[in-house]
Amino acid sequence: MPSSDLPPEDLEDLYENAPCGYLSLSPDAHIAKVNARLARWLEMPADELVGKPFHEILSFGGRIAFETHLAPILRMQQGVSEVALDLLKADGTRIPIIANAAEKRDSEGRPLFTRLALFKAIDRRSYERGLVAARNKAEDAAQVEHETAILREQFIAVLGHDLKNPLAALAAGVRLLQLREALSDRGRLVVKEMAGSVARATALVENVLDFARGRLGEGLTLARKDEELTPILEQAVAEIATIAPDREIVTHFELSQPVNCDGGRMGQVVSNLLSNAVTHGAPGIPIEVEARTGEGRFTLSVTNGGLPIPQAALSQLFQPFFRGAVRRSRQGLGLGLFIVNEIAEAHGGTMDVVSTDEMTRFTLSMPLAPA
Repeated sequence: MPSSDLPPEDLEDLYENAPCGYLSLSPDAHIAKVNARLARWLEMPADELVGKPFHEILSFGGRIAFETHLAPILRMQQGVSEVALDLLKADGTRIPIIANAAEKRDSEGRPLFTRLALFKAIDRRSYERGLVAARNKAEDAAQVEHETAILREQFIAVLGHDLKNPLAALAAGVRLLQLREALSDRGRLVVKEMAGSVARATALVENVLDFARGRLGEGLTLARKDEELTPILEQAVAEIATIAPDREIVTHFELSQPVNCDGGRMGQVVSNLLSNAVTHGAPGIPIEVEARTGEGRFTLSVTNGGLPIPQAALSQLFQPFFRGAVRRSRQGLGLGLFIVNEIAEAHGGTMDVVSTDEMTRFTLSMPLAPA
């Protein structure tokens, strides 16, 4: 039959019932459009998927792959191919997929949409996982205690050495480029993006490491001593100010006596809370960091302006991987506030949050000395 005699292709049906899933994401990583094929895979109505954060239909490993691999490459190259991800169906069942993605940008280079084509990889991934499961089962049956100890040591060693050290070297190299090299406007933009990606990756590694330690039974490690916290807090603020130079951060420190604590962990608290404020606070309103001692307690608070946190979300903010309706960014795993709360509890303290139309304030309160 001549091509001119063929019936015209139904483009709507071609999109909805293509042999692969189609997905479009807004610049803040929320689902803007999804085809019927993918909705059937996920066993969810397409109209319920639209507006959801993309991370809600990704597994934990899929979130890491998206935020540390796929999203940064898209920002630099506008396209990426064959990234392995796991989607989550409505009942929590995983769907292994291979994703190809491309960014659509406007005439000024601003991202409009991220378009993904998703292909099922169930047979291949099932075979690979079957081999791994069979090997692990044989090893565990032989010596469970020994294998658990090795897994813990290898996991922490990989995160602590093989990831943190190269990231530190990358951060140092980026700082040298910023301080000592004459860069074009595009070069400065690329270096700024690199600095932000390195900082986010470092924070992810630190948070995942702490989370893993807690789940492996070790809990957060503390090295407590009497600390003069002012220089530690100032350094943490300065690091965030370097990453977000366009945000105003105001500090009020009234620390009249040392605090018995892990100084590094207190710096981590400030860094995580400030990163949260930078990401979710109103850009035009200064972020305030306050710390004071008095009446036998140390208090630390970070306050930002912007939209209030919905009341229904407040009780879940300190849960791992929770980002919910208030988490519009794709720059984290939802572990930052969880780690902050763990640090507070390890010091015998508490974390509180107050959110109104005028401000959102996170406050750590703990005794100056352990009971």
